[in-house]
Amino acid sequence: MIYPENFEYKIGFDAVRRMVAERCSSPLGQMCVDRMAFTDDFETVSRLLGETAELKGILEGDNDFPSGDIRDLTERLRAVRPDGTHLSTAELIDLRVSMSTMAELAEYFAKRRDDDSATPYPLLDAVAGGLTVFPMLVSAIDRVVDRWGNVKDSASAELAEIRKSLNSMNGRVNTVMRRVMAAAVRDGIIEADTSPSMRDGRLVLPVAPMHKRRVPGIVHDESATGKTVFIEPAEVVEVNNRIRELRMDEHREEMRILVALTTELRPHLDTLIESYGVLGMFDFIRAKAILAHDIDATMPHLTAGQELEWYHACHPVLRESLERQGKHVVPLDIVLTPQRRLLLISGPNAGGKSVTLKTVAIVQYMLQCGLLPPVYDNSHCGLFGDIFIDIGDDQSIEDDLSTYSSHLRNMKFFVTRGSSRSLILIDEFGAGTEPQIGGAIAQALLAEFNSRGMWGVVTTHFQNLKKFADETPGLVNGSMLYDRQAMRPLFTLSIGHPGSSFAIEIARKTGLPESIINAASEIVGSDYVNLDKYLLDIARDRRYWENKRRDIREKEKRVDQVLERYQDDAETLRRRRNEIIGEAREEARRILEGSNAAIERAIHDIRRSQADREKTLEARRRLADERRELTQGETNEHPAIARLPKRKGRQTAPKTTEADDRPKAITAGDHVQLDGAGTVGTVEEVRGKQATVIFGQIRTTVKLDRLRPTLKQPSSGASRTASFISTATTDDSRERQLRFKTEIDLRGMRVDEALQAVTYYIDDAIQFNAGRVRILHGTGTGALRQSIRQYLSTVPAVRRFADEDVRFGGAGITVVEF
Repeated sequence: MIYPENFEYKIGFDAVRRMVAERCSSPLGQMCVDRMAFTDDFETVSRLLGETAELKGILEGDNDFPSGDIRDLTERLRAVRPDGTHLSTAELIDLRVSMSTMAELAEYFAKRRDDDSATPYPLLDAVAGGLTVFPMLVSAIDRVVDRWGNVKDSASAELAEIRKSLNSMNGRVNTVMRRVMAAAVRDGIIEADTSPSMRDGRLVLPVAPMHKRRVPGIVHDESATGKTVFIEPAEVVEVNNRIRELRMDEHREEMRILVALTTELRPHLDTLIESYGVLGMFDFIRAKAILAHDIDATMPHLTAGQELEWYHACHPVLRESLERQGKHVVPLDIVLTPQRRLLLISGPNAGGKSVTLKTVAIVQYMLQCGLLPPVYDNSHCGLFGDIFIDIGDDQSIEDDLSTYSSHLRNMKFFVTRGSSRSLILIDEFGAGTEPQIGGAIAQALLAEFNSRGMWGVVTTHFQNLKKFADETPGLVNGSMLYDRQAMRPLFTLSIGHPGSSFAIEIARKTGLPESIINAASEIVGSDYVNLDKYLLDIARDRRYWENKRRDIREKEKRVDQVLERYQDDAETLRRRRNEIIGEAREEARRILEGSNAAIERAIHDIRRSQADREKTLEARRRLADERRELTQGETNEHPAIARLPKRKGRQTAPKTTEADDRPKAITAGDHVQLDGAGTVGTVEEVRGKQATVIFGQIRTTVKLDRLRPTLKQPSSGASRTASFISTATTDDSRERQLRFKTEIDLRGMRVDEALQAVTYYIDDAIQFNAGRVRILHGTGTGALRQSIRQYLSTVPAVRRFADEDVRFGGAGITVVEF
């Protein structure tokens, strides 16, 4: 339900309807515009929006879409239902053009169906299914009428014979007329450059009145001035009579042919009218798609329930008006949720509150009329069963209504008819009467709206309503931002805190005497004057801590992700290590078995040669020792692997003895390795739980629990240290290059975090010779996108940057080329 009756006029939708009609190319499309109406049926709205979105995509990317002419003949087709009636040649030409357009549209969608009848444009293909192609009728019209709208000579044998006789008679009359004119020139009756004229289809001679008796014949007419008389010479009267007869015969034959052709069309009239309806629908959808392109409208995420999450919403009429003036509209970002359904907007006068209200009304109404809304495609839109507005002054002398009475009448209607599926939009809530009681009534009404679960946007200046919205679940404050320094409105909506009316500041800016301003401030008291400032300070602090909490949650989430990835990598490394060790042991066994065979053969040879038995036994013992050393420690884990974290739930307690648990004490002079590194150093001094260790030419203090004793000797000289640092740096660079991806996701980051991340990322991209990368920053308010692009413009290695193709992310992704 829509309320009041002049709803479209109040929100400016009548201008939108006119904009759509202007983009239609036929009266059929304009009739569809007139029938366009509000609906809350999800399937209908989804289909209407989908059709427009499909055709918008076609028009923006496919130049082959038929743009044929549509000439409405539906009324004439209904008129020729009775036998004996016929279409004129001009109407037949229009019908032929329209049938060609029908055939082109049907062929376009037929070519885009695959073998399984699948198509990239299912909704438009369903609309095109109502078109019928009439190749036989097109051929019939082409057989009878030429492209200039004349009946062809070949339409019938009789017509061909009549026109042949006409041509012969015209030749005779021309010959006779030339002979008569030559004699009249010789006699001085007419001038030599005189030309014959036509009167009532007969060839006549223009003669001066003084000579009309000298030319025998029939006077047919005279000029308006009376200075010329038009005479049909007697010599051509008979020939002209014959021509007149042939003309009538020609007309009768043409009528007979047109009646016969219309009779041939008559069985198909109903199908033709239906196809004309489909043509009108395509004209209407095309007009909506063109309008959507012109106002940057897109297909949002649509839900059947109540939802309102819009980004970059614009009032299309205001946008068009400002663009004509060389200005730009400030877009609206607004989010209402089931927990915050009623938005109470406050702020200075002329700050954009009413425009925000009308923008919400017209965008939602456009959506539910089947027009793509002017919002970003990441917006989420739901459907409402009712849209009620109370905007402007509805006072009426005839109805005995004052301004405030008209507002109360509207509030009564809202309370009586409103429900959880209603969207209410109220401007200057509570105004028009004594402020204290007006504010009280407004607060009571707001509580009633909230108890009924209604959604809406309300503008006000009343402090009690701001406080009520701040304390009541289901309500949320909002404000239109105002630049205190420049003393000008920013026309930007901020949700979450109330706004100030800035009455004192605006009065001072307009030049009101300072004495009056000071007197007014004293009357209301400093506490009242400063109340708006206190509210703004509280709101600012709240936003600060909310941002802090959000940042902490995001960082915790990233830490969990990194830990999860680290645990996965550790588990993979541990598994791969066991596989490699197993393969190595198997290979060692094979080698040892081969060696055993060779040794046994050697021992056999020794025995045969009567060798010393003790020496043989000693050789066997050495062989067994080597075998034990090779197989020893199969279950022992490498220290570097053991330090890797194990997944929760998969850890098993190793069997250790008390002696194993006691670490060896580290003293001065011991050779040690730093936990996780291979460089060997010498302990210079031990102090409590820390030790001073010399690694090459570097002396450092390390905790004892990070050191482990080793039997390796430290390498000497700075070359070892330099080699170690160079190797570590090279390995780190190689590791970063292996992990480098041509895409970075910055969504959810603050601007300063994102700029730091993108700085490192661009440096790596340049270092690793990346030709092209993608930066995902989302659309949102556009602040992150703008900051990133400002930074990119300062990087000399960046050749260009632009939005990604709309099919792969559009304005939410910046593509950078180096």
